[in-house]
Amino acid sequence: MSSLYTRSKEFTRSRKSQSDSPPSSPSPIAKTLRHERLSRLELAGTNPTTSDSYSDRASSRSSAYTRRENRLASLSARTEDESNRDYKKLYESALSENQKLKSKLQEAQLELADIKSKLEKATQQKQEKTSDRSSMMEMEKREKRALERRLSEMEEEVKVLTELKSDNQRLKDENGALIRVISKLSK
Repeated sequence: MSSLYTRSKEFTRSRKSQSDSPPSSPSPIAKTLRHERLSRLELAGTNPTTSDSYSDRASSRSSAYTRRENRLASLSARTEDESNRDYKKLYESALSENQKLKSKLQEAQLELADIKSKLEKATQQKQEKTSDRSSMMEMEKREKRALERRLSEMEEEVKVLTELKSDNQRLKDENGALIRVISKLSK
């Protein structure tokens, strides 16, 4: 019984020295490895109650731990390579996306500049049209004023003409009367 106690004590010491501190929460990979190890132990038909199988079991455990560490190291190296590749892929995709966005931004800026120039041209044309309209309206107003003046002058001339006609008619009548008077006197 004392030999079993010392062996189990040695086993726990060797077990602690062989394995690193396990992670606080086992990863899915560690869980599958543990499941594989347990299934191998069950298939081997080990019986933990016998002393011979116990020593075999201890040696198989130590080799299983080293294999496990080797597998974990290779898996971590693989995941490290994959993560590096993933980061590289992510970086490249982000870089290409940035390039696409930069090109879209430049296109949008060019389009904006084009639209601004068109807007400025349109506002200038509108101002020119309004200035043309205002100058046309001023010209029309001047012409209208000139025509109104001319109309008022013509109206005055018409008044003068009617007065002259009436004066002329009166003078004709007087002239006719005088001619009659002279003809009566000459007879």
